Amino acid sequence: MRPEIKEYNYDWMLWRILDPASRIADGSLKELDLAYRYVPYFKGVLDPLLREGLPGRLFLKMINTYFENLHTAHAKGKKIAITTFCFSPAICYALGVVPVTLEPLTALGGLMWKRGTFDYLDYACEMGFTETSCSSQRGALGAYLAGLGEEIDFLLCDTPGVCDTNANAFAFAAAFLDKPFYQLNYPQTLGDNKTDNYHLADYKEMIRFMEDQSGKKLDLDRLRQVLDEVDKQDELISDLEDMQRLIPNPLPPMYNLFNYVGRFLFAGMPEYTRLLKSMVDKAGENASAGRSGLRSGKEKRRLFLCYIDHYSLNWNFWQWLDDHGIAHMGSILSRGFRDNVCYTEDLEGSTYSVDTSNIDTMIDSIAQMNARLPMVRSIRGPYDQPNMWLDESLVMAKVFQADCIIYNGTPGCRNTWGMVKPFAKEIEKHGYPVHIMYSDAFDDRIESWEATRERLDEFFKIRGLL
Repeated sequence: MRPEIKEYNYDWMLWRILDPASRIADGSLKELDLAYRYVPYFKGVLDPLLREGLPGRLFLKMINTYFENLHTAHAKGKKIAITTFCFSPAICYALGVVPVTLEPLTALGGLMWKRGTFDYLDYACEMGFTETSCSSQRGALGAYLAGLGEEIDFLLCDTPGVCDTNANAFAFAAAFLDKPFYQLNYPQTLGDNKTDNYHLADYKEMIRFMEDQSGKKLDLDRLRQVLDEVDKQDELISDLEDMQRLIPNPLPPMYNLFNYVGRFLFAGMPEYTRLLKSMVDKAGENASAGRSGLRSGKEKRRLFLCYIDHYSLNWNFWQWLDDHGIAHMGSILSRGFRDNVCYTEDLEGSTYSVDTSNIDTMIDSIAQMNARLPMVRSIRGPYDQPNMWLDESLVMAKVFQADCIIYNGTPGCRNTWGMVKPFAKEIEKHGYPVHIMYSDAFDDRIESWEATRERLDEFFKIRGLL
């Protein structure tokens, strides 16, 4: 790792950028224009967010609050736990634990810096972690392995289906950092009593582990408060997804990212609820006016991403969609699978509910919610197994009236790469053109954004989509 990279902690640097950015967001247009003269490097990061109005400002403030919580955790007597986007942070907040969710932290580095997280990605490999692992964890993880982050107290991992690189990242980190580690087993099926009971017992054991590590007992009133907030958030997400079905789609492309980053970092917390409420209000205004969420106001095509987005500098992917009049119909990350959402009727056994009647129903609710997170829900085995990746993607494409589907991941997504070609052929049989991106969502060295953009342009042109 270059010596200059070791001068400052990774998470501290992100916070020092986001804190003034969240303050700038409250200024007038004149003040903002003057500020850009002093921070031209970050204009490309900040301006697209602020163009979204109140939702963009609340997103900035929410992320800033997240880092503030992280950097003041130990001073407030709280523990810090590394975890994954496949694990709901709601239980952490119920126990007063601050989660370090690696994947969003990696994405932020790629979105904000030209250098991305390259040094941290490479450092993890220098320390013995395989370079064929998923870059989504490895980017931020490399910083913590190098001691360039807040001191970690323990690790939590909800084994995401058959993604061994994710699970191995946390096992490696626990051994390298010599920290306590709990890894949930993933449920092989959803909705059958035997699996549900096993998963519930496993989840209860994890709670006991967290109680031991945090020195705090689970407060039932606090758990109920968190789940009540989750209930509000799920209702707002359901409203957004209902509106997303409209033609034109009244949601701006970046709303999908706002949605899932909020869930991965702040599920059960009021900051995320406020963000969702602002998104519902703005999308509702667009819907009432019959207006697209795209800046041009004209929707040309509707795109569903069957896997994840592309986290290149300055929101390049989302800006490309907006510039080309392509509505973003969500991805595997933005779907919530609550029992009140519009697409679950055709995906039997895929939903969860929230019941705060007593301790058993609350723990069951939060455990079942956890089991419906990305990867755990969709990538558990054969892609064409009922209610899994193929079925889910076809249902999403149908419900949201997508014109095409794009696959994007990382070279470390070995399970999806092992089946994406037959998966794409099956999708195309149903009339949906499929584009497979060969970039790395978190590492532009694998394929530059310019090359990725050319291949996107080519796909939409050759398939007659634009």
